[in-house]
Amino acid sequence: MAILINKDTRIVTQGITGKTGEFHTQQCLDYAFGKDCFVAGVTPGKGGQEVLGVPVLNSVAEAKAQHGVNASVIYVPPRFAAAAIDEAVDAELDLVICITEGIPVADMIKTRDRMRKMNSKTILVGPNCPGVITPEEVKIGIMPGYIHKKGNIGVVSRSGTLTYEAVHQLTQLGMGQSTCVGIGGDPVNGLKHKDVMKMFNDDPDTHAVVMCGEIGGTDEEECAAWIKENMTKPVVGFIAGITAPPGKRMGHAGAIISGGQGTAQSKIDALEDAGVHVTLNPSEMGSTLKKALG
Repeated sequence: MAILINKDTRIVTQGITGKTGEFHTQQCLDYAFGKDCFVAGVTPGKGGQEVLGVPVLNSVAEAKAQHGVNASVIYVPPRFAAAAIDEAVDAELDLVICITEGIPVADMIKTRDRMRKMNSKTILVGPNCPGVITPEEVKIGIMPGYIHKKGNIGVVSRSGTLTYEAVHQLTQLGMGQSTCVGIGGDPVNGLKHKDVMKMFNDDPDTHAVVMCGEIGGTDEEECAAWIKENMTKPVVGFIAGITAPPGKRMGHAGAIISGGQGTAQSKIDALEDAGVHVTLNPSEMGSTLKKALG
């Protein structure tokens, strides 16, 4: 068992005819059960073609009707990406993973508000994220598949690089992963740390979780409050940005501190108060988890 995706997920790539969409779809096709999972691509106006042996259609609705897709991955350029999310939501897919970086915040505010007003059942991951992988089953996104190993540790992170670092350390220590979820670093996004933590807590095959956060926003503090009251499994946490100079805007759009909240220290304090095993050294995420598991 895993969360969000497995080898039975059927996926459409939105933007498959673009250079980025084609490249990463090829990587996903080559990983584990990818050839069974990636069954369609969509680019408006280019229906009828094939890319990498995958049929291209004009709309997500057509991909769902003809190929039974229930998940989408988006590599559409920033100015069109929010509309691509809207299209997948309108097709009532179970899951939409948006890899695109640089979507205007105003566009994402409209898309999130639209999803709320529709009471949409679609789960959105991202944007500006590396995607989701269930090792040795299916990967949807841009993460390097070869560093992953099937196992029982969940990973959730705002940073793609930290996701890969945590996974690599776990694998090197012989600890495989159940599912790894990159939620992205934008301030207006889909799944939050808390949402993913709830899924891992409910997943019987996830025995512990590594959680990577960063400065800005209150996502990690809200997750810590939930962990304190509800989490039944060990959690290791790392927060990036403790040495960031005050007043400096950092790389991720969500890394903005305001009102005394969102600092690395406030997040670390909240996680420690919740019983999370916090490490200040990113090279010790795996070893900290190994100690926590005894």
